[in-house]
Amino acid sequence: MTMPDHPDLVMPVPAEEANSEAHVPTEQPPQGAQAWIPQADVDPGGPRDPAISSAQGASPLVGLIWRIRDRATFASFRSIGIRGSGGVLTVVYVPDLGETPEPPKVAYAIGRKVGSAVVRNRVRRRLRAIFEQRQGSSRPLRPGAYLVVVRPEAADQGFVSLTASVEQALTRIEGRIRT
Repeated sequence: MTMPDHPDLVMPVPAEEANSEAHVPTEQPPQGAQAWIPQADVDPGGPRDPAISSAQGASPLVGLIWRIRDRATFASFRSIGIRGSGGVLTVVYVPDLGETPEPPKVAYAIGRKVGSAVVRNRVRRRLRAIFEQRQGSSRPLRPGAYLVVVRPEAADQGFVSLTASVEQALTRIEGRIRT
């Protein structure tokens, strides 16, 4: 067979080649044979982290922030919520009036005007990190529920400026609680 002169033409495959199978040996490697790894890919130092046995069960969750799941809490944001604005967001706080204080609960209201789903999720992840960082600091959040309402300008803000906005809003809420 000769090669066609035109590059778009494809040579037909003879029927005996189309139905044939590749020759694959069925022999198993001998017992104890090592897998071949190129020498450049072998780490002479072994594993970097020593194997540590994990404790049984899940570790207790301490100081985490919970999500708001009930309608009554969202209704209380409108009626008895304490508002504090800062930069590109507003935080509404409802104190925990229960006998045993629960960890703070945070909800985020990020509308479509902020941007696409990717942008809204980025803002939400940054806000979650800010609130977790605040919870682990020397000034943790008060027990209660927080609603963070974000304006469209938040999409253009970095982590540092969002942190400043959250701190400003929380400071204003603290000032209103004490008076």
